[in-house]
Amino acid sequence: MNDGPVKDGKAPKKERMRFVSAEQVAQLAGVSRSAVSRTFTPGASVAPATREKVLRAAQNLGYHVNDLARGVLANQSRLVGIVATRPEVGFRAHLAAALAKLLIRRGSIPILINTGQTEDELLAAQKMLIGHRAEAIIILSGSPPASFFELAQRNGQPLVVIGRSEPDADHVRVGNSEASRKAASAFYESGRRRLAVIGSNTGTPSIVERERAFLLAAESLGASVVVGRGADSDYDGGVTAGRALFAEKIKPDAVFCANDQIAFGLMDVVRQEARLRIPEDVAVIGFDDVPESSWLSYQLTTFRQDPLTMALRAVELMERRLENPDAPAGYERVIPELVIRQSFKP
Repeated sequence: MNDGPVKDGKAPKKERMRFVSAEQVAQLAGVSRSAVSRTFTPGASVAPATREKVLRAAQNLGYHVNDLARGVLANQSRLVGIVATRPEVGFRAHLAAALAKLLIRRGSIPILINTGQTEDELLAAQKMLIGHRAEAIIILSGSPPASFFELAQRNGQPLVVIGRSEPDADHVRVGNSEASRKAASAFYESGRRRLAVIGSNTGTPSIVERERAFLLAAESLGASVVVGRGADSDYDGGVTAGRALFAEKIKPDAVFCANDQIAFGLMDVVRQEARLRIPEDVAVIGFDDVPESSWLSYQLTTFRQDPLTMALRAVELMERRLENPDAPAGYERVIPELVIRQSFKP
């Protein structure tokens, strides 16, 4: 790439990034620097004629207010941290997108931090957000340590957790137990007696709750039930668990999967390797209702988590905390709806 002519055997220096300054706007508009500042400060007093000149000059120059500098002066930015492990996978991807959309709409700046689930990784993410004076943190996954909440409280930083209960934080939870019990009852009432549930070895609170509730409900009904687990709660985990379940002599005739990604892996194993029919030989219910659930290849019956509803509840809790830092911890619970497709019809 040619950066320009070489003079005296030396390549020209690259210019530094230079944003249009408020001083340049003031000079073009023929007003003071403070008039420019007042024009872009909500509620500040400025004469209509002056405002018009400033706005016209700003548009011609391409000027934008330095929000970062304002945040530093106010000791708070408009940043909101979204902390997630593997945010690109499954329902988390749609939830992160919904959160980002709502936060931008309210004038916040979402910053997504892809982190792990260890204490060190989560604390590193939190310290980064506190260092940038983020106004709040929304956690989509992981198991934050007690020190995470203590640090947030000392800095007055609102914390919203989605998918798990935390006594020291505002949180949004989905009705995992209700949905899992409903799945077990629906299978049993349709005549299925050899039931299975597939979770994962990751042991996240949502996966564990769904697995346990289904197991208890199925056993209370008198059905036989086995548990399958993959290494993670994803497609490969569904394939691994499905192969183990259908390698047994007695095969399940109905499987509840802790999320849709697991269900997709299981369904491919059932059809392509076990050579069984869905739903005639094996009924399948998933959890989340990600867009792929409606694809012709799967047509998965599943419990729907609405990412926009979850995001709305989380943002409402965040705003409540910002308005009243001393309010008791807020709690929102969203009950999922069973969406009927071809993999199982009650």
